[in-house]
Amino acid sequence: MFSGLSAFPLTPVVDEHLGESAFAELISSLAAAGVDSITALGSTGSAAYLTVGQRHRAAEIAVDSAGTTPVLIGVSAVATREVLGHVSAAEDAGAAGVLLAPLSYQPLTDEEVFGLFDRVSQETELPIVVYDNPTTTGFVFTDELLARIAALPRVASIKMPGVPVGTQAARDRVTELRRLIPDTVTLGVSGDWMAVRGLRAGCDAWHSVLAGVLPGACLAVIRAAQDGDEATAQDRFDALAPIWSLFQRLGSYRTVSAIADELGLIRPESLHHPVRPLAGADRAAVISALAAVEGRG
Repeated sequence: MFSGLSAFPLTPVVDEHLGESAFAELISSLAAAGVDSITALGSTGSAAYLTVGQRHRAAEIAVDSAGTTPVLIGVSAVATREVLGHVSAAEDAGAAGVLLAPLSYQPLTDEEVFGLFDRVSQETELPIVVYDNPTTTGFVFTDELLARIAALPRVASIKMPGVPVGTQAARDRVTELRRLIPDTVTLGVSGDWMAVRGLRAGCDAWHSVLAGVLPGACLAVIRAAQDGDEATAQDRFDALAPIWSLFQRLGSYRTVSAIADELGLIRPESLHHPVRPLAGADRAAVISALAAVEGRG
């Protein structure tokens, strides 16, 4: 569950209502594709924009629709009481684990973030994935803090915010983190355009936004990497370069929403104001990138 490919799906919302049938179809299609796990209600899943009721219902739908594929549920929120409520809902839904990032309005100290993870670890039996996402949260984990959190009961994995450029630098970073954390805690790479670099450096998992809409293409990359076929993994990864470029320029959230709309997976697009769908030249760039990736005319 904490290795291989974890797909991060969008959460469809139509006229402010959860698109239950579309969400169920999306989840079931990811499970059918053979992803190793599904992580619902992460940043790509718009969790911060949804009501409490929508989040809890989405957790139920995700677990019910995934069959035997493990489902992790994002439980991040600004207040600890809200986090614990989402954790309880994930447990009730039958989730296999939870994903937690330190969201805040007031900047948090290291001790406050440690206290959050400590509290959650005491109040759930579910495995916890530490979501290190400084671009979104504004919080930067120190290695010392990661080591303390990784030693807590039920902390099972750390979702890294990418790895350094350069093969040796990436390997050195993963090696250093492994030295600091228990052997039972896995490391996952995020930032899709850094995936192969992270896998080559020794990461156990790829937490993928693109896998939420193009699971087959992402599975082709990680299965080759798992087989030790680095050349094939790199070739299949490079074939997705037009999309990686858009992720870096326009953001993965907006880009993958446009991709989902163009593929007919989610309509209308499920971005939440003030975030708006890509339009004009940016939308044309998404269409062009899809055509290049899929060989469509």
